Amino acid sequence: MSSSEKQQLTRRVDALYDVLSGIIGTDRMVLKAGKLDALDMMRSRDISERVLGLKRIVFEDPTIDELGGDILEVLDAIEEELAEMVARRSVEDSLERKVAVKMQVRHEDYLRELRMQVLREESGPDNAQTLRKYAELEKLDRRRLARSAAEVLRPSSIDEVVGQQRAIKALFAKIASPFPQHVLLYGPPGVGKTTVARLALEYAKSLPFTPFDQEARFVEVNGATLRWDPREATNPLLGSVHDPIYQGARRDLADTGVPEPKPGLVTEAHGGVLFIDEIGELDPMLQSKLLKVLEDKRVHFESAYYDPGDPNIPKYIRKLFDEGAPADFLLIGATTRDPSEINMALRSRCAEVFFEPLTSDQVITIAKNAAQKLNVRLEEGAAELISSYTVEGRKATSLLADAYGIALQRISGNGVRVSSAEPPEVVIRCEDVEEVARVSRLVPYAPVRASDRAVIGRILGLAVSGYLGSVLEVEAVAFPAAQKGKGVLRFNQTAGSMAQDSVFNATAVVRLLTGENLANWDVHVNVVGGGRIDGPSAGVAVVMAVTSAILGWPIRQDVAVTGEVSIQGYVKPVGGIYEKLFGAKRAGVVRAVIPRDNLAEIPDDVPGLEVVSVSHVEDLLPILFEGEPKNRSLSYRHQVAAADEAASGVDLSSLPVRRTPGA
Repeated sequence: MSSSEKQQLTRRVDALYDVLSGIIGTDRMVLKAGKLDALDMMRSRDISERVLGLKRIVFEDPTIDELGGDILEVLDAIEEELAEMVARRSVEDSLERKVAVKMQVRHEDYLRELRMQVLREESGPDNAQTLRKYAELEKLDRRRLARSAAEVLRPSSIDEVVGQQRAIKALFAKIASPFPQHVLLYGPPGVGKTTVARLALEYAKSLPFTPFDQEARFVEVNGATLRWDPREATNPLLGSVHDPIYQGARRDLADTGVPEPKPGLVTEAHGGVLFIDEIGELDPMLQSKLLKVLEDKRVHFESAYYDPGDPNIPKYIRKLFDEGAPADFLLIGATTRDPSEINMALRSRCAEVFFEPLTSDQVITIAKNAAQKLNVRLEEGAAELISSYTVEGRKATSLLADAYGIALQRISGNGVRVSSAEPPEVVIRCEDVEEVARVSRLVPYAPVRASDRAVIGRILGLAVSGYLGSVLEVEAVAFPAAQKGKGVLRFNQTAGSMAQDSVFNATAVVRLLTGENLANWDVHVNVVGGGRIDGPSAGVAVVMAVTSAILGWPIRQDVAVTGEVSIQGYVKPVGGIYEKLFGAKRAGVVRAVIPRDNLAEIPDDVPGLEVVSVSHVEDLLPILFEGEPKNRSLSYRHQVAAADEAASGVDLSSLPVRRTPGA
């Protein structure tokens, strides 16, 4: 090899070393040469050893001991490998630059998200639109009307509750005790059941020996608004479970598939009172579930999505599923239904308290008390007029509030400036009350009124609907039949099947009393106004009305009767005596006749009403009829007794034969 070729080859090898140093760096090249045992070869003066060292470093193989070919061919192979390394390095550099750009973008996005999160944490989830709506709601909250009339006129203490002293005493005895009882309240609407229940809890909280503390709550709900959902997706009374697949589940729980129990009103009332108004309207299935809660004093939840081993379940959800929600409360249920219509299982777990219907005098007192709260004056007779249109305390205060509004309209129309700061003196007149009644289309609650005259074939009977008693007119007319033995008995169909049975029984009893065969008479019996009679208590009234029509005897119209009549003339007990007597007093009746077996049910606080008990229809004759019989012996049973006495020669005067006027 000539000297020039050798120099050219040396420059070529030096250039390749420089390229390699530029690719991997001088320090790294020296370290790599040391590992590959090529460091001495790099420094050798022999060109072949330098090429061999370069080959070891480029191909990273320490086992290469010889060139394995022509030195030029080896250099060509090394150059190819270096070219590959340069290309790879170029691609890597390009990728690194792109990665760096991407990393920078993502870093900036990440910083932006962090800044937004900090802003959300500081300002919350609100934005300009939500804050504007919030401001509108705040503005609406500040705009308040005066309290409603119901809030102003509602009794705030037990002393303001009128006519329920016995019910109040009974309810307080059951609640204000170391061992309070669940209670069912019966009574007509608007007499103060809800108010008394709320005040009873406040009274019990003030006593040291009751289990109620100052934080005991009075949770009120209407049973007619509670519905049982078979899916248990919603149950405001007992509570429900929001499974993750249902609408309403929390997002964080739905994402992890965790069901969330929602405690109901029974848990909200824990330690206090749960008051269910119109409990008789509660769904039967919901009543059964409520009974279970009353026994366990806890509500248990179930869900197919609940996994006790799931570590993502929060502690409170695990506790609700494993132990249930506490529900140790006192149940007070109110209803206007008859006790027979209430679930027997529920009744067996509750004490029962009956609220009384209000008399006219009590409604008048309520109206006068409400007038004092409104700071108005009632014209003479206005309170009495209000009492004639309602038997409910709540309705009486409502009528008074409406009449108050009309009185203000009348004053304003006369040019008087009405100011809330200095309200004018308001006098509620009778005409104001009458205008309210006309607008509301109200009619007097007791259209049948007693009178001091006597009428043939007309009698006042006592009836009851729910817990409200009333007076019915039962009338009868009788004419001799056109053909003897072919008389007709008529009775209005709207009164009910049991009332028709009373008419049929009356035919036998009338014959027992008078000896008259009704087959010889055309008799028509009518309940004025089409009143429906659901029980047999009209029997006495029908017998007396038909007897009066046949004999022509006038019946006193200030006496009212009730009672079932057997075909032998005995007066049998009936229900609703308490309510019927209050209805009689309201209608102006001075004497009420009831079955003797109902004697124990007579209240002791119905002033102005004389109550008489009888056991047989003949006992009614001197009470109802005025005057002497007209050429007719009235007591058929007395005639039979007298005939038996004459035939046997035995003195029957000591026997309990009822003697009646004219017998």
